[in-house]
Amino acid sequence: MSSLSTEKKTTGIDCKNYINGQYKDAVSSKIFENINPATEEVLGTVAEGSKEDVDLAVKAARRALNGRWKTMPLAERSKIIRRIGDIILERQEELANLEALDTGKPVSLANKIDIPRAAYNFHFFADYMTTLGTEAYQQDDQALHYALRKPVGVIGMINPWNLPLLLLTWKLAPCLAAGNTAVMKPAEWTPMTATVLAEICTEAGVPDGVVNLVHGFGPGSAGEAISQHEDVDAITFTGETSTGTAIMKSAADTLKKLSYELGGKNPNIIFADSNLDEVVETTIKSSFINQGEVCLCGSRIYVERPAYDEFLEKFVAKTKELKVGDPFADDTNVGAMVSKAHYEKVLSYMAIAKEDGGTILTGGKKAEGFAKGFFLEPTIVVGLDRQARCVREEIFGPIVTVIPFDLEDEVVAQVNDTHYGLSASIWTNDLRRTHRVADAIEAGIIWVNTWFLRDLRTPFGGMKQSGIGREGGLHSFEFYSELKNVTIKL
Repeated sequence: MSSLSTEKKTTGIDCKNYINGQYKDAVSSKIFENINPATEEVLGTVAEGSKEDVDLAVKAARRALNGRWKTMPLAERSKIIRRIGDIILERQEELANLEALDTGKPVSLANKIDIPRAAYNFHFFADYMTTLGTEAYQQDDQALHYALRKPVGVIGMINPWNLPLLLLTWKLAPCLAAGNTAVMKPAEWTPMTATVLAEICTEAGVPDGVVNLVHGFGPGSAGEAISQHEDVDAITFTGETSTGTAIMKSAADTLKKLSYELGGKNPNIIFADSNLDEVVETTIKSSFINQGEVCLCGSRIYVERPAYDEFLEKFVAKTKELKVGDPFADDTNVGAMVSKAHYEKVLSYMAIAKEDGGTILTGGKKAEGFAKGFFLEPTIVVGLDRQARCVREEIFGPIVTVIPFDLEDEVVAQVNDTHYGLSASIWTNDLRRTHRVADAIEAGIIWVNTWFLRDLRTPFGGMKQSGIGREGGLHSFEFYSELKNVTIKL
């Protein structure tokens, strides 16, 4: 049996809550174990926060909201936010190792994408916040109207496990840039980089109480306590649609602002006039990067019939070349699934695909050679119709379906036949078709001849059950700030 290497490997850390600038045990003293998904070994313990811990964190955030953070000059706050990004880069290797240990993803991926992008989120908003203006109107000779931008207040952040640091910083950076304070709850499966980030914020000069962290679970625990707390003004959440529904119900009594980035069942539409070698190279990434545990992964692949056989031949061949295994090996492409529960869920879809009449061209089972760890082979399924569960349900793992189509209108109808609407990729060299199809698809993000190419100024978010609101640039500030209009009679 293969064993995971110890080269580049760090040990895990014990994760405590971080409240008012200090690490603290849970009020109840309860802890739970953090498990390495690649080895099934214990990485450390995690404080199990509860309503009492959340209340302490919210009170600290509320005090800090009216302290030095409130009156700090914009340039000084921008400098602190930029410094957070700098420290993340200074501690990149440490953070990448912790992320790989926690999630099972290849450490090379964490080093290439997760940690640099986490730093860039702070660098981007540190610059963007200094350029942001508001609006003013002169109403003939009667009055002058102008708007002031104010922070919303205490922001609750409930974060996912697939890109823990990247997606947490995507929320925390604009939150701080707009002058808010935060109470963060990372996913219970991946607590380590969030724990370090809280300390980094203090090191960068963020005043005590501005950034707080409470570990724990969702229903009946820290997550629900944050969404119900009367002194939390807004909730930003990334995760499963069902969890978003539960948070919305919990937050309803206090009318909190909500920002959701939820699930996706994203299509790749490949027309026959596209460059298939380029298509396959990118589709390998959009299908299997991060073990398929990315909300933007293209898990429904539609190929125009004249290109179907050639695409499949090349796609299957490239998929078989992917190496599954040790997250700390330099040549690993696909690591471990994040947890036993998620691994078993994704594995169950292999059987479901067969029951629905599908044919597995490659993969479809646990990766060979590992006595422990939650490793699955990248899987390609064909022969399913549009009603099959693997086509309709978000699997969030390394399994994709490939379906041929004949007509443009036909594929657009299939693409839109879903409750989700996060993203889509279109592959074609026909300019007119590009605009027609992009306009017709019901999704918040459309990529043409590419995937996962982001400009942080642009709107990011989904339609239908894939989200509420948009993030990025001004769109982030629209959530993290309130506009106050002032009217001066002349």
